[in-house]
Amino acid sequence: MANIFSPNFIVKRLFSGAPSKIRAHKYVLTKYFQGEPKISDFKIVEETLPDLKSGEILTEAEYLSVDPYMRAYMIGYKLPTDMIGGQVAKVIESRNENIPVGSYVTGALGWRTHTIVDPNKLSSMGMLPLTIVPDIRPHPVSLALGVLGMPGNTAYFGLKEICKPKEGETIAITGAAGAVGSHVGQIGKLLGCRIIGFAGTDDKCEYLEKELGFDRVFNYKTCKISAALKEGAPNRVDCYFDNARIFKY
Repeated sequence: MANIFSPNFIVKRLFSGAPSKIRAHKYVLTKYFQGEPKISDFKIVEETLPDLKSGEILTEAEYLSVDPYMRAYMIGYKLPTDMIGGQVAKVIESRNENIPVGSYVTGALGWRTHTIVDPNKLSSMGMLPLTIVPDIRPHPVSLALGVLGMPGNTAYFGLKEICKPKEGETIAITGAAGAVGSHVGQIGKLLGCRIIGFAGTDDKCEYLEKELGFDRVFNYKTCKISAALKEGAPNRVDCYFDNARIFKY
């Protein structure tokens, strides 16, 4: 896929004596995904952004999310349509006294280089409201899309507020090597639980056991699930955290 941050797509400012204009670039989906996403499924469109109004900010993308939910959600949009997605962006111009230039924000800004946002109009932000990223240095701001973003929050609150596991209980996790599943397993271990996971390759299983400390991990493509559950959870499964969804396209 073309890189919207390559020299060919660097932001352009038009100076005409009036306030500067920004030419943003965005990915537009023109064809529903069949198999793996392809460059031909998209086109890159340039648009000139208007001047900022009072209360608005202008952001410049630094990190874009690529998440499994995008495939299912994009089917519901009439083509052509702007590509959705989370983003970590730097504020490069501001007419909002609460969000100064140089701040970082995260939100559902889509796959685009530059965005004008009114933080007070959260209803237009889709799945993710605009959030100011706290100073997490020396850690990278990209964590706002990972462990500090939707995957991390899904894992933390899904496990602690919904499953509410007790020390010594057993948690079974599907999609255990994914962004959410891998966090659930680590949080569960910190809570003193036994963690068994299911992943799709032997390499993923080895990583979860040796690197993340899962108690038992099984390749669901090669194991018998009932036997794996008896082996991994001989007493029973107290919490099942499901990260697997099957869609037909």
